[in-house]
Amino acid sequence: MENPMRRRSGWVILFLGLLGVSASARAAKEATRTVEVLSKVYTIDRKYPSMKGPQSTQSFWPADRKTPELLWITGYRAVVVGPKDTAPVSQEFMCHSNLDYYDAGRHNVLFGRNVSNRLFTLSQGEVSVDFPKGFGIPILSTEALSLTTQVLNHNIENETFHVRHKVEVEYVRDRDLKAPFKPLFTRGAYGLALLKGRDGYYGIDKPDETVHEADCLPGQNADQHIYHDTFAREFTGHWVVKPGREVRRTLATRLMDLPFDCTVHYIAVHLHPFAESLELRDLTTGKSLFKSRARGFKDKIGISRVDRYSSQRGIPVFKDHDYEIVSVYNNTTGVDQDAMAVMYLYLLDREFRRPAPEALK
Repeated sequence: MENPMRRRSGWVILFLGLLGVSASARAAKEATRTVEVLSKVYTIDRKYPSMKGPQSTQSFWPADRKTPELLWITGYRAVVVGPKDTAPVSQEFMCHSNLDYYDAGRHNVLFGRNVSNRLFTLSQGEVSVDFPKGFGIPILSTEALSLTTQVLNHNIENETFHVRHKVEVEYVRDRDLKAPFKPLFTRGAYGLALLKGRDGYYGIDKPDETVHEADCLPGQNADQHIYHDTFAREFTGHWVVKPGREVRRTLATRLMDLPFDCTVHYIAVHLHPFAESLELRDLTTGKSLFKSRARGFKDKIGISRVDRYSSQRGIPVFKDHDYEIVSVYNNTTGVDQDAMAVMYLYLLDREFRRPAPEALK
């Protein structure tokens, strides 16, 4: 009997193409170091929608924690592999791979920056992050990281698979740098569905509809997590998409919470099957800043590719501007589907400060 893993080798070829990093390119990055982490083995014996499959969380340190030093995270990648080796298998089992600070509060104290827990999310269609040359996220070698991985299965019935995630975190040591790195910090902008409240303007008490046009639509929660703003509204970032086409606009100004004017140098995008696009717009200028398009498969449910943004020059964003994100889904099935729409923004930290000398002792 033909091995079903081998039968889906096209997914492996697709993954290698998406990875987009040749052996020669890796060799050229002489100072780059890589830490590899393997998840537990997951058993897939039925269909699992997005966010409903087996998952686990584990912690690790990117480098030797006995010697405190400043590191710069420059890349992140994830692939689904078999239970006994690290060769890629079918990537249609990829739900997501989330990398978080284990203790974001401690990181914020060390670096004087208010960031959320999330560093990266990878999912179907986007299996790697590679920052522009000379950019990175600063972290101390003594800071632990938390990895959450999850699998799904949209398509295959009556077969059993055993798989796991292989994750790689790439970094350089500050002491090895020939030129200073440019520090990045993260912000998120995500689509929301209104569950409860007088209107869908997240974080705005008395919106001006001539400016704050991004009134997110009411929706049905596809999960149990609920967001609250300070004006008694309830939202979900994981909603149900009915059959047909849905355009959802969400005011992202408060979600982004920009501390100052800066530039965006990398944008990673997380979408679910049946997504067409996700766009970041500046409402103050009326301009589109970045539009990511998603490609699905014709013969199965899943995402083959999601556009990302990477630039040394960057996109200017401003603290006093309003922003929205616009998600477009086209549910071509006859049943409800679930949706998410997230842009992870990596911005230049022009107020970066190095940790105090005693933190490096």
